[in-house]
Amino acid sequence: MSTTREENLTTLLTGAGLVTVGKLVGSFTTLGERVLIGRLLTPEAYGEVSVGLALLAFATTGALVGFSQGVPRYISRFDDDADRRGVWVSGVVVTGTVALVLAAVLLVSVEWLSEALLARADSSAMLALFVLALPFVVGMKITVAAIRGHNNAVYRIYAQDLAYPLTRMALLVVLLYAGLDVLAAGYAYLVAAILSFAVALLLLHRLTALRGEVRTHVREVGRFSLPIVVSGVLTVLLTRTDTLMLSYFRGTYEVGQYSAAYPIANGLIIVISSFGFLYLPLASRLDADDEHDEIDSIYETTTKWIYLVTFPALVTFVLFAEDVVRIFFGAAYADAPIALAILSVGFFTNAVGGRNRETISALGVTAYLMVVNGAAFGINIVLNLWLIPEYGLVGAAVASAIAYGTLNATACGILWKKYDITPFSRWSTRTFVVLPLTLLPPAYVVSQYVSLSIVTILPWLVAVGLLSIAVVAVTGCLQPEDEIVLAFVERLLGVEIPVIRRFIPDEPQ
Repeated sequence: MSTTREENLTTLLTGAGLVTVGKLVGSFTTLGERVLIGRLLTPEAYGEVSVGLALLAFATTGALVGFSQGVPRYISRFDDDADRRGVWVSGVVVTGTVALVLAAVLLVSVEWLSEALLARADSSAMLALFVLALPFVVGMKITVAAIRGHNNAVYRIYAQDLAYPLTRMALLVVLLYAGLDVLAAGYAYLVAAILSFAVALLLLHRLTALRGEVRTHVREVGRFSLPIVVSGVLTVLLTRTDTLMLSYFRGTYEVGQYSAAYPIANGLIIVISSFGFLYLPLASRLDADDEHDEIDSIYETTTKWIYLVTFPALVTFVLFAEDVVRIFFGAAYADAPIALAILSVGFFTNAVGGRNRETISALGVTAYLMVVNGAAFGINIVLNLWLIPEYGLVGAAVASAIAYGTLNATACGILWKKYDITPFSRWSTRTFVVLPLTLLPPAYVVSQYVSLSIVTILPWLVAVGLLSIAVVAVTGCLQPEDEIVLAFVERLLGVEIPVIRRFIPDEPQ
């Protein structure tokens, strides 16, 4: 194993470990705010907040115009502060202008949107607050993208995973108990966006002084980012269209039920998104040095571990769906478990595909992202139109699961065909097959006799995780590069793990 590969994997694991902590805090806080809204308001009111969040997500992605990918890619390629500062300034000017224009258009359209999608008297006021938050959310995200370009995971955690969700959560608690109903969500997102943007600016200033010589790179970053605009919008459409179509065809009650399942299933991508924070700038540097073999090796190894760490949650969300929904949202969301099980299978295809779209971005062929996201979005729209009117939230879940499977299959196919980069080494393929064949049957039997509670769900996840590692070890799924992963975990825990180490081969077999 090359020293460079070891250094790259160690850097990626260290960053992923830090970001995973932040992601866990951010994700649990986000889930906590959804649980709070879902429990204190009716499913219909929760559905209306979900529609507002979907519109904010659409607008944010459109306003970013792909620069959230372009900014970290180009900052990581420059050493001079004037260039790095200029890349960030280019992103702020472009995205800020688009965000302000979009916000103005949406504010004018608030009444029409409220009448078309929502029903409550204060719905338009709630949407207006989300729209006002748009420029600040965009500013925060583009500044965090600049922090990402500096390979700084800690500052990203402070700004995006702590300041933003924790402020929202604190405000929601106060405002919901004060009786503001759905308006509480709008005020919470607006204030949290302003605060987190300010925090991100202060942290970026520590990495590169925000005042000084500036060499802008609007043309280069824009040329790279333009295809991502379409693919990014398509990605958000893929994740949010089902919410809006459910609201249109079936009403906000089913949106509320579906929105109970969706954030829980979304927890399956915490690990993969944690690797993605430092993966893009790292893979981009390797591409600049024409080291595609290194990209392939890191991609394969990280995908296998993403799959391994995510697998226990898949087992739990599919086989214990009713228990999981009851633990988080309560008995009022009795229609959500089947959607949770279906969505979990769809989201898990991200673990099988690994950081495929980030790899495509790092290689600079962002036009392919439009192909990937376009194919998935087209299938999602057709299936939603066909399934939602008759099957409601179950149809929406099936459509999303199939769309995610299509997305990951298409992205992996492009990487394999064009660059001979694939997540399927003989070790990872063996892992993908052995784990479900070995653990799903006994887990299903257990699910027929045991119910999970808020006390037992965490020990269950830990037990399945340990069994997963044991199965991978004894069935020959470990490879020499896993020595780096094990060493990182040992340093993290402060203890040696000799039993697993003996199953790691010294050289490829």
